[in-house]
Parts: sequence; C-alpha cells; structure tokens
Amino acid sequence: MVYATATCPWCHWVKGYLKEQDVPFKDIIVDKDQNAAREMVRISGQMGVPVIVIGNKPIVGFDKTK
Repeated sequence: MVYATATCPWCHWVKGYLKEQDVPFKDIIVDKDQNAAREMVRISGQMGVPVIVIGNKPIVGFDKTK
C-alpha cells in the first residue's frame, strides 16, 4: 500500500518507481480520506507522506533500499 497525497512529489516518484519495477500496490490518497489518514498515522506513527506498507512493515518516505 502507498499512503499519499495528491500533490506530493515524493509520492508520485515512489509510485512511478513501483510501476517501473512491476510491483502492484494499492494507492491510498489520504488528503481525500480522513479515515485512511488516521490509519496511516496509526501504522507509521508519522503524518508525513509517502508511507509505504509492505506486509506489516511501514516505510516512511521514498527509500529505494528498503
């Protein structure tokens, strides 16, 4: 899952990278869904985007190595 906002450039970059790598993901736009925003904060402990969740592990920000 990728928690993102519509205007975040890092969010666009991470989604583009995942598409290039043929990694499927669910795109969750938190600035349009307050419940999703609360869930993102609960999972990651952060309010910043992007938050990528792989399995049960959240990754905050665009970190290719993770």
